[in-house]
Amino acid sequence: MRRFILSLLGVAALTVTAIAILPSLISSDWVRSELGRQLSAATGSSIAFNGPVNLSAFPYLAVVAEDVTLSAEAEGITAEFAEVSGSVALSSLWSDRLHIKQIALDRPVIVLEEKAPGDAPPAPGGGDETGSGDPLPALVAFLERSAIESVSITSGTFIRRSAANPEEVVSDVELTLSAPDIDDEFSFSASARMGERSYETSFTISTLRSLLERQPADVTLAVEADPAPVPGLTNLEASGQVTLNATGSYQIRGGEVEASEQAFGLNALFVPGERARFLVDLEADRLDLTPFMDAEPETSQSGAPAADAAKPANLQFLAGFDADMSINAAALVLGEISATDVSFSAALKDGELAAELGHLGIEAGSLAASVATDVRADDPVFRGHLASKGLDIAKLSALAGQTVPLSGALTIDAGFAFRGLDAEAIRKTADVTGTVGLRDAAYTLPGIADETMREVKAKKITARIESLAKPVRLAGRLEWRNKPVDVDLQIPAADTILAGNLAAEGIPLKLQVKMPDASLSLDGKAALPGTYAGKLGFSTADLSAFLAGLGQSGAESIGPLAFNGHVDAGTTTVSFQKTTISVNGVEGAGSGSVEFATPLKITTALNFDELDLARLAEAPSPAPQAKAAKGAEPADVPLDLSSLRSIDATVQLNAKRLGYGKVFAGPVATSLVVSDGVASLTLPESPFYGGHVVASLKADGTQPEPSIALQASISGASAAPLLTDMAGFKYLEGALKARFDVTGAGGTTRKLAKSLQGTADVAFSDGAIRGIDIADVYNNLVSLMSSGFKQDGGKATTFTELAASFVIEGGVARTEDIKLVGPLVRMSGNGAADLAERTLNFRLEPRLVASLQGQGAEISTDGIGVPVVVEGSFAAPRIYPDLSDLLKNPDAALAKLKGFGLPIDKLPLGDLVNGGGAGGSVKDLLGGALNKALEREEQQLSIEEIIGGGTAPKPDKAAVEIPANEEPATAEQPGVGTEMPGDEADSPMESLFKKLLR
Repeated sequence: MRRFILSLLGVAALTVTAIAILPSLISSDWVRSELGRQLSAATGSSIAFNGPVNLSAFPYLAVVAEDVTLSAEAEGITAEFAEVSGSVALSSLWSDRLHIKQIALDRPVIVLEEKAPGDAPPAPGGGDETGSGDPLPALVAFLERSAIESVSITSGTFIRRSAANPEEVVSDVELTLSAPDIDDEFSFSASARMGERSYETSFTISTLRSLLERQPADVTLAVEADPAPVPGLTNLEASGQVTLNATGSYQIRGGEVEASEQAFGLNALFVPGERARFLVDLEADRLDLTPFMDAEPETSQSGAPAADAAKPANLQFLAGFDADMSINAAALVLGEISATDVSFSAALKDGELAAELGHLGIEAGSLAASVATDVRADDPVFRGHLASKGLDIAKLSALAGQTVPLSGALTIDAGFAFRGLDAEAIRKTADVTGTVGLRDAAYTLPGIADETMREVKAKKITARIESLAKPVRLAGRLEWRNKPVDVDLQIPAADTILAGNLAAEGIPLKLQVKMPDASLSLDGKAALPGTYAGKLGFSTADLSAFLAGLGQSGAESIGPLAFNGHVDAGTTTVSFQKTTISVNGVEGAGSGSVEFATPLKITTALNFDELDLARLAEAPSPAPQAKAAKGAEPADVPLDLSSLRSIDATVQLNAKRLGYGKVFAGPVATSLVVSDGVASLTLPESPFYGGHVVASLKADGTQPEPSIALQASISGASAAPLLTDMAGFKYLEGALKARFDVTGAGGTTRKLAKSLQGTADVAFSDGAIRGIDIADVYNNLVSLMSSGFKQDGGKATTFTELAASFVIEGGVARTEDIKLVGPLVRMSGNGAADLAERTLNFRLEPRLVASLQGQGAEISTDGIGVPVVVEGSFAAPRIYPDLSDLLKNPDAALAKLKGFGLPIDKLPLGDLVNGGGAGGSVKDLLGGALNKALEREEQQLSIEEIIGGGTAPKPDKAAVEIPANEEPATAEQPGVGTEMPGDEADSPMESLFKKLLR
């Protein structure tokens, strides 16, 4: 620019000189050559007039020349002028003062060629003041001897070329300069276009003489750009008093600057030179940065694009000078945010810009920041740092016009970098490293009334950012319900927060939450409306306790729970795939969906290796506890099916094994349907203990007390393992065929068992009753009478058929039609099984076939029958023969025993019975108690009762209560002919056995 102004002044002087001498010339060709020669010699440049030259002398001395060229190789300037015209006042011919009326340059093309440092020739006369880069002294010196009414350029083009930089073109140049007198106002105005941006500027100095005398002169400057080079900076106006210092610098004091309606007090220093330097101090009472934050560049009035799409906005207009700037504002406004005591400084040197926000005080706290960039770059990169020791979050959100359920202090210590000047470029290129933390924070969970539940506290939690290209990690310990909660959250912020797609695409996140009683993990995408898609893992050792801690209920029967799978969760529905679920230790896998409606709608398909409904419901296993304390009762567990009322569910079940407790069928494919508070499970024909089972179960939770209804049909099942698994009963073998139809209701398992009613039909084939061999009992009565009966699991009564039908009332199953058919024995009987107490009380009446060696006709045992009693707990029943009937009719007993082929001849039974023996008769031993029994034959007595003189109720009138978990007896069982160990004196029956063995 300095070279251009000097050349412009030279052309003006030469033109005036030419006007003065041209009238004395005659030939136009000679005029062109002579004018070019003299102007070239005077300026040290090569000037040629290639077109017509017209002269006039009235009313002014004037010249109009077309097609003029100028070349100043030393200065690197070449120019072409379509037309050059100028005129001077006639008085300039006899005065020593040149009065220029007009100089006009039409359509000039001026090229400034920057030489490499080694190629530039030395400047002549090193002390030339023009070498300072300041054209104003040369202009002042010229104006001391001249007056310029108007210098203008029309449709000019300036081209700047450099080996190091791309070509710069300034087009559409319109320029006007006026300096009528050194004591008058100097004015300069210009407009031009650079690329797609237009500039307009004007500059005035009240008087140049004041500058020459180093006195203050009033100066004004106005610059306007369309579109703005920086968002919001469309125009700038400055005014003040300028003084020329002895050092050649210009100083402005008490000035004012207005930029986009922002007013500043100005004190500045301008040092001209090869590289001009500015020192600027701005003071403002109020600074509003909102217009400068507009991300959308303004469009030109002509409607042309705001900027060249191929070349983004840059700061290269700052590259031609150095500067130091400080800005102090009492108040700063950015949108809804206001700040006080703002201190900002910037330094620009050799194209490097460094700015620092020393202090920014807002109601929420204070901030400090710094940033640096190279303004010479086409696409500048900004690097900086942001820090705050604590910003009050509630106040910060209030400043932004928002309300958040979070309080505490926000701390920042982070570096940042981005490229470009528009918001889109910043979002795409921004990067951050450092920490952002919360201190003494509290978050209020929405929708929770309980204050202890809704508040989450954090003494200190920190987000560590390595780079926005990497996940942002937030880790720390929270406090919730007065319990510690460890949180580890990772969010890739570059693709989410900066991209602004929180609502659309969601936030990719990884979350780990660990609490003393539960843990949660997420690995997927979450969006602000409340949706999530990705992996979810949740586990707790006790779901009922966990929910109770949250003030929730409805899962009282669920202890350990674990869930792992892929979840798609919306605001009203959740679907899951490839999921594994473990409830009370029962593990399954599958997929399904849940709709959050009233009632809750569940549709799912699950696969299980083993589905234990007892464990699923957390009910006690029916397996016996062999070593429980004597007299202990079965565990009583609460039953609550009220949660069925809030669920509508269809669950497809596939299980390799499906059962309850130890009883399993499978493989099974079935479905569980819950509707209107009733759960229905239908079991199609499925493998079951070597046979098959078909069953249906309904559980009703609509009433205050839950109820169940069970229908089942079993065929071909192996009885021994089934009864062992079902009730711990190990004394019955065979193939089972059964049908059950049972209902019941109760708030606990015990109440439910006591309420059971219905029917059951059971039939066993080709089996055995273990613990007693009835045929052997008859074959060894004498031995039994002498030594007593011992229950032996190695012995068995085989049968081909055993059947009974039961009526169940009040939890007790009764039968009157027990029927057994075997190779040696026929048997009938009756009795009861208490399902609630888990006890048995049955009396079986056996009949022998004609021969103990094979099947044949039955032998009547009337008068001396040996019934079999089964009584006690399911797990440890006592099975023994009742020999009391042998003593009711001794004579008939001897005959019957002899008919059985027993060796009675070798025993002194006759003496014992008739009193011929040394020990007296049996009647004497019994002390008359037997006569009482014989007189009341309708009352059946045990031998102990006969001896003691008492009576015993019939089996179907009172069941013997035996502890449910008593161990199987290994000692002699009580009964007729049974000997109990002890240190007491011999009983009468013991004396009888001793006489029999004498």
